[in-house]
Amino acid sequence: MLPLSRPEALSLLREWVVSESLRRHMLAVEAAMRAYAQRFDEDQELWGQTGLLHDLDYERYPDLATGHPRHAVAELRRLGYPEVLVRGVASHADFMGVPRESSMELTLFAVDELCGFISACAYVRPAGIAGMTPKSVNKKVKQPSFAAAISREDLRRGAEGLRIGLDEHVAFVICALQPSAHELGLEGRGSDAQATRPAGGAAGPSAGATPSAGEAT
Repeated sequence: MLPLSRPEALSLLREWVVSESLRRHMLAVEAAMRAYAQRFDEDQELWGQTGLLHDLDYERYPDLATGHPRHAVAELRRLGYPEVLVRGVASHADFMGVPRESSMELTLFAVDELCGFISACAYVRPAGIAGMTPKSVNKKVKQPSFAAAISREDLRRGAEGLRIGLDEHVAFVICALQPSAHELGLEGRGSDAQATRPAGGAAGPSAGATPSAGEAT
């Protein structure tokens, strides 16, 4: 088993993923996973890299019936990544039939769609993720047309799997992403942030929904 190396994982991500929005989603999931690993006193490197690489093959093989995440699982295994990480990547997709048993697997499922939804909310707020609250996110959750590809049921199931309330889960992930707002393109449309806003305008790609938000799993 090879030792975990974040620089190597980032290099692998850049090799496989060209889309800036998908890269940012994967980085967001990594940040949320590291924060939860710290909260649960778990291995932050293992959890973080599982989040970072979970959608590795989605851009190349988006067909969920034959592609993602099967190619990622095969490639990570070929490269000698720990089986616990490989299994975690496989388990985040319901259709793979890999039951989520560990706290890491449950957490990956819980933060994946939520990171996409919070990012979508940040793209349409002038202040981005700054000052975002669970109340403001919940308002968007209740709007079926907003980030419609993201399953509201999966958001609920994710929090339930962690045995915490949805509001607490949302607040925790917001806090986990805020320190990386610039890297994740979540700074908002203020005078200073506008200059560093990702191309594509205030709403971001697909009106805020990343390629993983409800599509890649």
